[in-house]
Amino acid sequence: MLRDLLLPLIPYFSPLNIFRYLTFRASYAAVTALLIVYLFGPSVIRRLRTLKFGQSVRVDGPQSHLNKSGTPTMGGILIIGSVAISVVLWEDIHNPFTWILLFALLAFCAIGSTDDYLKIKRHNSDGLSAAQKFSAQILVSLVVVLALYFVGGPNFTRLYLPFVKNHVLDLGVFWIPFGVIYVTAWSNAVNITDGLDGLAAGLVIVAIIAFSVLTYVSGRADWAKYLAIPYIAGAGELTVFTLSILGACVGFLWFNAHPAEVFMGDAGSLSLGGVLGVLSLVVKKEVLLLLIGGVFVLELGSVMLQVVYFKLSKGKRLFKMAPLHHHFELSGIPESKVVVRFWILGGIFAILALSTLKIQ
Repeated sequence: MLRDLLLPLIPYFSPLNIFRYLTFRASYAAVTALLIVYLFGPSVIRRLRTLKFGQSVRVDGPQSHLNKSGTPTMGGILIIGSVAISVVLWEDIHNPFTWILLFALLAFCAIGSTDDYLKIKRHNSDGLSAAQKFSAQILVSLVVVLALYFVGGPNFTRLYLPFVKNHVLDLGVFWIPFGVIYVTAWSNAVNITDGLDGLAAGLVIVAIIAFSVLTYVSGRADWAKYLAIPYIAGAGELTVFTLSILGACVGFLWFNAHPAEVFMGDAGSLSLGGVLGVLSLVVKKEVLLLLIGGVFVLELGSVMLQVVYFKLSKGKRLFKMAPLHHHFELSGIPESKVVVRFWILGGIFAILALSTLKIQ
């Protein structure tokens, strides 16, 4: 919005020409989102406490988590709100990808907020039923994927692999169900990972830094040609979006670091996971996201393996508790150490993923 408002004034005040530059707007989008979260965080946390929007802790979870009961949740609305404001201010509002991503962000936030609210009001861990939540996620994902399908054109259905220069498969119309399942899966993967203070926020920061690089180079024809990756017209503008998420998550981590003053809840985790999935569809890095978000994959995979093994072994457990971070906690590793080690692992995955850009 600022870009459209100020560029016509360049003939009268030439320094406003800086608003043409994507790097300038993306950087200040990050600063804007961070400041919104940092400045309004304390008042939002106080308000959540006043409304008694406290977290319900599973009695069958790690005993060290019992003292977290009552910690304000739904803090994700702070992240999502700051990102939405920052994006509208700094991004090119004529870019269709902007509105598709904003819709995904806000729609997943609505699902998560409803789930959080019901858990709080019922004073237990039962929010939306699994069927209700999954159906809502599928519906939002379908709307988003259909929008991308019609906006992106026929080449959008191509699937690329790391280390491979050209696409390996054109899914055609089957890209739609693939995208729906993929976005829904990533929404749930981040949601499952959000179980320790600062864990999900820190891992999203790492992943979104990688995606900031990907959106920027994918949106520049010269860089895309040099790196032999698909050029996606308009994708570069999404760097404003990704850096807005970066700034918001850094600001949120100030309050979410151990011991957490607030949790993001489903309102934040479902949204951030869904957006990661959508971003991967836009820049044609669906497969690479599995490496960028390797920790999220391990967390979701641990839950799936636990369930399958439990059923096949008639009651035995593969892990002491799933998701994986709880297994390490119950193995005697302090929560803060598990979080930092997972952050490090996430950083390694992101570096490995970005290294594939030049090996094609």
